[in-house]
Amino acid sequence: MKTALTELVGVEHPIVQTGMGWVAGPRLVSATADAGALGILASATMTVPELRAAVREVKSRTDRPFGVNLRADAGDARERVRIIVEEGVRVASFALAPSRELIAELKDAGVVVVPSVGARRHAEKVAAWGADAVVVQGGEGGGHTGEVATTVLLPQVVDAVDIPVIAAGGFHDGRGLVAALAYGAAGVAMGTRFLLTSDSTVPDAVKAKYLAATVKDVTVTTAVDGLPHRMLRTGMVAELERAGRIRGLARAVRRAAGFRRLGGLSWAAMVRDGLAMRHGRDLSWSQVLLAANTPMLLKASMVEGRTDLGVMASGQVAGVIEDLPSCAELVARIMSEAAHVLRTLPPS
Repeated sequence: MKTALTELVGVEHPIVQTGMGWVAGPRLVSATADAGALGILASATMTVPELRAAVREVKSRTDRPFGVNLRADAGDARERVRIIVEEGVRVASFALAPSRELIAELKDAGVVVVPSVGARRHAEKVAAWGADAVVVQGGEGGGHTGEVATTVLLPQVVDAVDIPVIAAGGFHDGRGLVAALAYGAAGVAMGTRFLLTSDSTVPDAVKAKYLAATVKDVTVTTAVDGLPHRMLRTGMVAELERAGRIRGLARAVRRAAGFRRLGGLSWAAMVRDGLAMRHGRDLSWSQVLLAANTPMLLKASMVEGRTDLGVMASGQVAGVIEDLPSCAELVARIMSEAAHVLRTLPPS
């Protein structure tokens, strides 16, 4: 299936595996790439040396195109850009809109720039700045998300920009891919669906909690870092939501102390990271501290399997996913389902 996405990045299928922190490492990215889709390496939870090592590991595992996801507001963003350029990475994706200058720097080096957005105006901005394509995530998606459903947001963005649009938020099968194409998208991006594969390094016990979840078990909360964050409802999330301002601050300090040791961060660095994540919001100090160590809250679950200490970012599709295929099996199944749907559509 050829679309503007497959032509732009050189993959076989119009499917993107998103850059999930602690989840989208070399094993998952290379398995996705070998399956003919676009794997995106998550770099925000890596140091600069770790990123270079991870890129080289992916390249040792596959000769297919892949991408790296960056935090545009990171203080070392340009060092990470240099690694992408020097290592010949095909795609740079961004969770936050990169600057016009950063886009130009990457494009001058032949890197395809694909920011992720959650609003039409943000898509228009990055398109005007020279982005090659854009991922648009509706409210169904996991992690930080907006309120507008994909079915409403996607056609707005498709009509507003003249670059390829990749649909995210609520996709997990071939029917969804065909629906996205019908809206005018060039492909779909999926996070939770790739997290729940046998190639994902997330602990099996954590995957089991995702598989057991219903749609109603996936919630949006601001209790973690002050921003709307879609995740599985767990005892940890309920505790954060119940905590008052004073008690919440005390617990945030206690958790921050523990996670600071794990992450090797200074208190000053944690507060700076937390303030950088505020995005102009009116956050309490407990939320600032939690924002600073949100990556470590995710690590507790996604790496260490401690769902009692961590959080589990999740799209609503977790409630309808029932198995753990390999990336190759998943991509082949999606494309087979999409072909079947297209064949069985009534003639025009």
